[in-house]
Amino acid sequence: MADQQLGVLKALDVAKTQLYHFTAIIIAGMGFFTDAYDLFCVSLVTKLLGRLYYFNPLSEKPGSLPPHVAAAVNGVALCGTLAGQLFFGWLGDKLGRKKVYGITLIMMIVCSVASGLSFGSKAKGVMTTLCFFRFWLGFGIGGDYPLSATIMSEYANKKTRGAFIAAVFAMQGVGILAGGFVALAVSSIFDKKFPSPTYAVNRALSTPPQADYIWRIIVMFGALPAALTYYWRMKMPETARYTALVAKNVKQATQDMSKVLQVELEVEERAEDIVQDPRLNYGLLSKEFAKRHGLPLLGCTSTWFLLDIAFYSQNLFQKDIFSAIGWIPKAATMNGIHEVFMIARAQTLIALCSTVPGYWFTVAFIDIMGRFAIQLMGFFMMTVFMFAIAFPYDHWIKPDNRIGFVVMYSLTFFFANFGPNATTFIVPAEIFPARLRSTCHGISAATGKAGAIVGAFGFLYAAQPQDNTKTDAGYPPGIGVKNSLIMLGVINFVGMLFTFLVPEPKGKSLEELSGETEAEK
Repeated sequence: MADQQLGVLKALDVAKTQLYHFTAIIIAGMGFFTDAYDLFCVSLVTKLLGRLYYFNPLSEKPGSLPPHVAAAVNGVALCGTLAGQLFFGWLGDKLGRKKVYGITLIMMIVCSVASGLSFGSKAKGVMTTLCFFRFWLGFGIGGDYPLSATIMSEYANKKTRGAFIAAVFAMQGVGILAGGFVALAVSSIFDKKFPSPTYAVNRALSTPPQADYIWRIIVMFGALPAALTYYWRMKMPETARYTALVAKNVKQATQDMSKVLQVELEVEERAEDIVQDPRLNYGLLSKEFAKRHGLPLLGCTSTWFLLDIAFYSQNLFQKDIFSAIGWIPKAATMNGIHEVFMIARAQTLIALCSTVPGYWFTVAFIDIMGRFAIQLMGFFMMTVFMFAIAFPYDHWIKPDNRIGFVVMYSLTFFFANFGPNATTFIVPAEIFPARLRSTCHGISAATGKAGAIVGAFGFLYAAQPQDNTKTDAGYPPGIGVKNSLIMLGVINFVGMLFTFLVPEPKGKSLEELSGETEAEK
């Protein structure tokens, strides 16, 4: 085979790490920061929404969202994200990464702000508007997944591409932390300004009316970092790989990258022939695509699907764990504002101890160990820790053993992030041809989100106790937390097996991985 990589793309592959790489990480990373902030911040305020809008003065416990409302508030954004990943993934290959990148950001800014505003002050009006705008917020966030990954992989050099894409993804951890810090700050200020009694002392006064501003401020704050990066997103040139290989304008790509790399690049004589080669124009549904990329696509979609089932079901066990360790006292012993503070504190501590370090371990080791090894190790360790929590579950929930419980729980999610949570995001942006790269990443990510919906809702019902009298209000009996954890362990093990379908992109150029440098058969 003759090596037919374009000079401009070769220049990008061997470029030294320089300022524009870090600019690209920050621009793409801020999108991801906003994504994570917006998706995860709602879990900090659902308890407060229950107290404000579903208050029942006769109840021993503070108001809480009915199961179908809780499912809608938490789930619509995931459904929107799934739709957005498919739609904007496809659009990113049709119109170009840069054009679509601006649209997703505007959607995120507008819907972040709008979800903090609501029509009317009754529960129905507030929840309906919140859900409506969170769906469209999710739709915009969905577009950010394939576009951020594709843009970063197409800008990066061969040697450190894994670390660069992982660094964009790691901003998710920073976003989760920011959500915690904003909630801590806002609830502290309101707690000082509007002191109120606990629910047990005075039910009506335990949630002051001003608390309604707390969740709105927390939800709307997500628009700020996105708005700050809009200007820079619009100034970024289109990626050279899109311009040359998809738009087939090698001259423009060479000019753009000459500016970015700050070196003189020449357009080769044979450049036009390379990009016009008809054998490299097969479509997504062609036999040629199935032959070349069918199994890798199956590997990417299945591993992301299985991982997200486990990753998103973590929230189910959080409340048991926090209550078991005593991090969150019983709801009736707190007022509404203080409860937001305690939940935010607990989630921020877990993020600091396990979630965030995992992301940065991936950044540090991915170009040394490779994607395959990290993903295999992550799935294996998650399986081990899930089983280690599940089988002696009754032992872990005794008060004396709760430190061990937290350690095991934290390690499970450390290895999710230093493992498949990061690699499933990185690999689809590297192994497919440029004209289908964003689409295939979108398909993989959307399959992952389908897994997230199964994890967040399927297991919400599955984890309910088998005893009718002990289930949460409004839920039918399930298989219990212990059996749910055993199922999740099995799911992680299956994810480990599907990892063998995913190729190793470490150290290879994108064109070599996708077969776009092949001219002669």
